[in-house]
Amino acid sequence: MSAADSPTLKTPADYAAYRISPGDSNRLVIVHDELGDGVPFITCVEIYDVGGRTPPNSHRQAWEQFFVLAGEGMAICGEHRLELRPGGCLLVPPGTEHVVENTGATRLYTLTTMVPDEDFGRLIRSGAPVELDEQDLAILAGLRVPQAIS
Repeated sequence: MSAADSPTLKTPADYAAYRISPGDSNRLVIVHDELGDGVPFITCVEIYDVGGRTPPNSHRQAWEQFFVLAGEGMAICGEHRLELRPGGCLLVPPGTEHVVENTGATRLYTLTTMVPDEDFGRLIRSGAPVELDEQDLAILAGLRVPQAIS
């Protein structure tokens, strides 16, 4: 049964986390995607280590949304430089080259949704599975975590 057939509830224990390439500074935690849930979009939590960033990228047809859960960052979208803070929500239109980077002193966490998926879930799942630490699990559970790296 897929998520398209009935309501689906997941908890942090259900999520799978990956690092796409060995040298990447970011990890992605898949919440819902086409491969796992049969839906035409992907939602994941992106975890950017201090100084971490995405490579420049764009999507042919997909809209991508980044909702900032914790941390601080900068989005470079075409000619625009946009500050990212908790509660802020960035929407990137199809065809717009963009980079999201962590500019803060702690990890940056975004709840990211891409519609349609454009095989992003498949790309993430092709990476290496990773474990999440206590801070990551606290963010996923909606708990408040310290603002400084210990």
